[in-house]
Parts: sequence; structure tokens; C-alpha cells
Amino acid sequence: MNIHEYQAKTLLKGFGMPVLEGRVARSPEEALAAARALPGPVYVVKSQIHAGGRGAGRFANDPDGKGGVRLVKSPAEAETAATAMLGAVLVTKQTGPAGKQVNRLYVEAGCDIKHELYFSMITDRESGRIAIIASREGGMEIEEVAHASPEKILNATIDPAVGYSDYIARDLAAGLGLTAKSIGHFAKVVRSTYDAFIGLDAASIEINPLVLVGDGSLVALDAKMTFDDNALFRHPQLEDLRDETEEDPKELEAARYGLSYVALDGNIGCMVNGAGLAMATMDIIKLEGAEPANFLDVGGGATKERVVAAFKILLSDPNVEGLLVNIFGGIMRCDIIANAVIEASREVKLGVPLVVRLEGTNVELGQKLIDESGLPIINADNLSDAARKIVAAVKGSKG
Repeated sequence: MNIHEYQAKTLLKGFGMPVLEGRVARSPEEALAAARALPGPVYVVKSQIHAGGRGAGRFANDPDGKGGVRLVKSPAEAETAATAMLGAVLVTKQTGPAGKQVNRLYVEAGCDIKHELYFSMITDRESGRIAIIASREGGMEIEEVAHASPEKILNATIDPAVGYSDYIARDLAAGLGLTAKSIGHFAKVVRSTYDAFIGLDAASIEINPLVLVGDGSLVALDAKMTFDDNALFRHPQLEDLRDETEEDPKELEAARYGLSYVALDGNIGCMVNGAGLAMATMDIIKLEGAEPANFLDVGGGATKERVVAAFKILLSDPNVEGLLVNIFGGIMRCDIIANAVIEASREVKLGVPLVVRLEGTNVELGQKLIDESGLPIINADNLSDAARKIVAAVKGSKG
């Protein structure tokens, strides 16, 4: 789960992270009031969307104008900026050409920036440890820095058996060229980030930039946090931070039915049970020269209701030109799955080719039910056969 910058800063502040004072605004009037409540004379008005590159982004209705992060010098200018930004669609490198509509802003006090650093904490899957990434090149995308100047990227990992120790921060601070006056402030930033990471089951925390200010202290000028969805049950307070307007409606609908769904860019809709089988299905579709339109895992209970919901979600994607159902009937018998697929096909009135591959308990009965259903559902014998048949059916439907 992702959250907005202002929400991340509120959470991190609770763990001791130094942040600037700011206010959320959902209207120009609120932006004016927010600026008036903050110490001036400089303010920053920031678009709150779940995407990076906001400052370098452009609004769809004003591609040559200012970006999604604007420096203003009076409350009146903050109100003017808010009028231009709220309700407009901001396009950044991470949003794609469709962009994201700006529904809220964060009006923040300015500060005396001496230098910008990059700092993040993530889970390193290779080592199985929490990893810290830091660089003198703050304010830039870390991927660009890693490509152009990999020597400027500092890394450290935290041994889970030992936990975090301040010597890690001191080593990184030396590599960043921080003076003795700033090392203690940096250690506080690292400690607070680690405590938040562990305490909230975060998947990643990124502070870019982490700025060195005039008195030698450090301030988190931006903050992004993502959380492990599987651990959200332990943190019910985080659910209140979810902004459903920032999420794919199809993914939200899938979650309501206990389906794991991720939209992709292809034309073959996939409904599979089990993440590993879903990945294999996507791979073999690509091997046959087509592209999967999604990852969709229905889990162990492919009931009629869940299959109907899955079909509706898949068909709501205008790019889907065919459906491939690939189910292994272990816990759930293949005849029950076949009946669910048949009833779902009748209910949603399929307008695209459908190939079904079943394997497992009662597979022959399941295939017989599909063959005798009177519906134009194509049975497949194995995964390779299923992929070939759906790709050929889609090509045939195009004429």
C-alpha cells in the first residue's frame, strides 16, 4: 500500500524524523489559510499523488507551464498555485501519459537548503536484510545516479540477528562527506527511519531529498512510504491512510472478492489459481508471441461468484481480446471449477474467445462439462496447448 507524502511525514515525525511544518489543502481557500498559518516568507505547494517526479512533471492542460511542486513567496501566490493545480491532471515519468488527477495539496514551509542528499531503506531480497541506500546526489532519481555514477551510491545492510547500531549511520555519514556537526543529525534520521520501518512493517521508505540546512541539521524535504499488504492486519490505523482515488479500480474490485489482480499492458486476460502458476501462464503466453493483460490469482476457492467477478474485471479492460483460464484442481475439484466457469460465462455473456485448461481432481469430468455446455469454450490439454489455442483464437477473431 502506498500513502501520500504528508501522511508519510506525519508517521515518520512520530518516530523522531525532522520534518518541516505543513498543512493539507483540498481547495484554494484552504491553501491560502495553510500558508498564512506557516512561517514565511517562502512556501512550497506540492501535488499529492502516488507517483514520483512531481516537480519535473507537467499538467496535461498546461504542458509548458510549471510542475507539480511550486515555490511561492506569499499566501496569495499559494492560493493562485492551488487554483491551477487542484483538479488538473499531472503527468510525470511514473504516471505514464494518462497522468493522475491532483485532488489534494501539501503546503509546506520553506527552508535554507545547503545541500540535497538521497536516503532510503528497503528490503533487500538477495541478502534477506534491510538495506540502506544513500548518496550525495539528492533530488535526482536514484536509478539515474546509479547508471551515470555508481560510485556515488552508498549501501549498508542491517543484520536481523543484531539489529541496527549507530556505527552504520556514522560510516555512511563519513562516505557522504558530512561534517562532525551533521553526523549526529544523520544518525537520528537513520534511527528514526529504521524504527518506523520495523514498527510499521514498511516495504520501503524513501527520503529524496534529505536536505542539509544552514545550521548543519538535516530535514526530510520529501518522503515516500510503502507497506507490506500482508502485514496491514497488524496496523489497522494505516488502512485509514488509503486513498482509493489513487488506485486502479479493477484492483480495488478484485480485493473485495479476495482476488489478487495486477493490470498489465497485454491483450490476453488470465485467470489462474496460485501465484507460481500465474507467473508460468504469463511466461508461456509471451513465449507464444502474445502479451498477458494481467496477473490474476483466484486462490484456492474458485466459486461461481469469484469467477464471475474475475471475468467482469478482466473484460472491463478494453485491451483484453481473449481469456485464458488455467486452474489446478487440488483443493477444489475440476468439475466444480468447470461449473463455475460455465455459469460465469453465461452470466457475463462473453464476447471474446475463452480457453480453459484444467488439471487435477476430476479433470475428465470437468472437461466433459465444458464440452457439453453448448458454449464456445475451448478445452486445452496442457499449459502449452492452452497458450497456443488462446493466441490462435484471438488472431482468428481478428479476421
